Amino acid sequence: MIKRILNYLGWTIVAILLGFLHMRIVLGPGPESDNSGIQFLNGIHDFVLLYVGAIVGCIIAFIFILFDVFYLKNKLQGNNKATLFRFIIIIIIAIIVGSTHYFLENIADVI
Repeated sequence: MIKRILNYLGWTIVAILLGFLHMRIVLGPGPESDNSGIQFLNGIHDFVLLYVGAIVGCIIAFIFILFDVFYLKNKLQGNNKATLFRFIIIIIIAIIVGSTHYFLENIADVI
């Protein structure tokens, strides 16, 4: 049981890192300036990157864990490439969640 929890903790960390990567792609690099007023904007940029990236990563992790518990666990028993297949699945989920976030934020203007 502890091995399973640690396994999902590792996948959750991967999902949160993918959420940060998504936000880094959406926001782009932070503005660089020597002015102290602009430094405040850098702080806001970093806060949004961490806050929204963590939320997106947790959504990716939640969907992946549900998918793994209810579907992948039975299908991948005894498979040598189960970890690679799970990594591909979590990347696909990250792309779907990232595309949905982009659509809702920029195209549909809901977020």
